[in-house]
Amino acid sequence: MIGPIGTGRVEMYLRERLARGPVHFTLIDPDKSPGEKAAAIARGAVELGSHAILLGGSTGISREKVGAAARAVKDAVSVPVIIFPEGPGSLAAEADAVLFMSMLNSRNLDLVIRVHARAAPVVRAMGLEPIPLGYLVVAPGMRVGEVGQADTVARDDLASAVGYALAAEYLGMRYVYLEAGSGAPEPVPAPMVKAVRDALAIPVVVGGGIRSGRDAAPLLAAGAQILVTGTVTEEQGLGDGFRAILTEVRRARGG
Repeated sequence: MIGPIGTGRVEMYLRERLARGPVHFTLIDPDKSPGEKAAAIARGAVELGSHAILLGGSTGISREKVGAAARAVKDAVSVPVIIFPEGPGSLAAEADAVLFMSMLNSRNLDLVIRVHARAAPVVRAMGLEPIPLGYLVVAPGMRVGEVGQADTVARDDLASAVGYALAAEYLGMRYVYLEAGSGAPEPVPAPMVKAVRDALAIPVVVGGGIRSGRDAAPLLAAGAQILVTGTVTEEQGLGDGFRAILTEVRRARGG
């Protein structure tokens, strides 16, 4: 187990691993995979080489479900457990950290900053490590784009993606997340990943629509430093698609 989390400890863990190459996060929805089911997915994912577990996904997910999943996962694996929040109600002290993320291209100021003002004291009281992150929704955006009232970035609009990402870096955010949306038919385009990566000094996270090694390879070649996959395990379990994604991450790490 990684033990008690001090200031920046999860980020230090991530930086150490990023120094050796790209890393992988497994996203588990505690609503669809509660408690011990979440633990079983996490155990298998980490055995295959995943570097951290994200908990989140559903809208309206309860603190109790997130907390129960976090406890079970932490009993099962030794990697960080990080909340992928949909609001203050999904925060749970049992996790190690939270993606403290602003949806950069939302029309709803609550998702840009206002909800963060409400959540920040809760994060502090719970002892969660906040990981500052700019979250950019790329077309098609899927459900997260709809719920988040996002003006999605067009898949060929590299300049807008770079502008948002640079603004996030200049505002002090330490990661930028390019999100095509859970269940997207295709991932974020590799040329967009490359353009953003070439512009930034902070790590680029890519998620949405990554279901196979064939999807993962061009993203890694374009410079994605963290890949997030969730739908593939919901649809296929820890099957060929998930294993092929981890193979590509290991290959990019030189292992």
